[in-house]
Amino acid sequence: MVYLGRLNTRQAEIHGTAAIALVATLLGVAFGLSTLVTPLYLIYQQEFGFSQIALTLIYASYALGNIASLLLFGRVSDCIGRRLTALPALAVLIVATLFFLFAKGVSALYIARILSGLGIGVVSGTANAWLADLVGKRHKTLAATIGTSTNFLGLGLAALMTGLLAEYAPLPLQLPFIVYLVILCAMAALILFTKETVRPSDASLLVIRPKLSLPSEVRARFVAPGITGFGLMALVGFYAALMPTILSHDLDIKSHAVAGALFFELATVVTVVIVATQTLASRPAMLLSLALMIPATAAVVIAQVSASLWFMLVATAAVAASAGLGYRGSLQVVNQIAPENKRAAVVSTYFVCCFTGNALPVVGVGALSSLTNTTVADLAFACMIAAFAVVAVIFGLVYQS
Repeated sequence: MVYLGRLNTRQAEIHGTAAIALVATLLGVAFGLSTLVTPLYLIYQQEFGFSQIALTLIYASYALGNIASLLLFGRVSDCIGRRLTALPALAVLIVATLFFLFAKGVSALYIARILSGLGIGVVSGTANAWLADLVGKRHKTLAATIGTSTNFLGLGLAALMTGLLAEYAPLPLQLPFIVYLVILCAMAALILFTKETVRPSDASLLVIRPKLSLPSEVRARFVAPGITGFGLMALVGFYAALMPTILSHDLDIKSHAVAGALFFELATVVTVVIVATQTLASRPAMLLSLALMIPATAAVVIAQVSASLWFMLVATAAVAASAGLGYRGSLQVVNQIAPENKRAAVVSTYFVCCFTGNALPVVGVGALSSLTNTTVADLAFACMIAAFAVVAVIFGLVYQS
């Protein structure tokens, strides 16, 4: 298997800027599957007749695959190589897409979301470490910028494509996934020839077991970016899970294209913020993001309560600004503190924080809203975000080196 990672592609390997572009595209394409389904949730809900709580759980089940993949396979690409890890992950994404394509009930959606989380989790750790390898030691900031911006760009383009196809094309529950399958297959063919940056070791020495790898010398400095990742993905997850419902029920906007366009606004603003704030160092960017989390959360709650589309647009921009600064800044800090021989493992640990934040608070808000009301649940969520932001700021200021 390790030998197959070299696959006689050495002479035809894609190097340099082209390799960086392909690995960045890999990130965008992979993460796109997580939002490809976002504008379709209300169609699925009408088609299969499940409750709002079930919708929340379907959304959050994605994180089960994410976390499982990072716990089990977070270190794999450090051992067997980036390419040999990325290709099976793409195969898992193809299987997940097929489950979406042929879904006939809620169980298929759960399986598809878990599998998509599994594939995306492997790609997230592998591709970000691969980018850092390709860009080089002196440009770790650039690697994080490329990774974070293409990640969100993929999320936004996928949601926009699905929204447009669902609104204006036939077969709304099938056509987006057919298009995505074609893109996935093309991506796999290109990754097969992308430069490998890790010398594969003996795969028999690799033990697959649940494990987070965080060297003792970086643990204290990891707390701030780890909590930032948790908090910002909780904020984005809260937004993504509630946005279709807010549009449909609170704002009485039924257009799937509008749902896709709104998420595309989020992704576009995130990308612009990431690129436009390059002169801002990673740690100040992370701390500024934490300061913005609280008003951004408040804006989403106000948009829901006021049933105002204009406030929803403002809330989207606020969430995006916080996410862009926080994601870029915290991932850069992780790249800077991670030992070179454990980069994928440390990056994967960071993404465990992110994906846990993306799921658990959303489930908690959904459960609390069913027991009390949406106002209480939203206020509880805002308080949680505020608490995490304060803790992260404290660690970020104390452990600056």
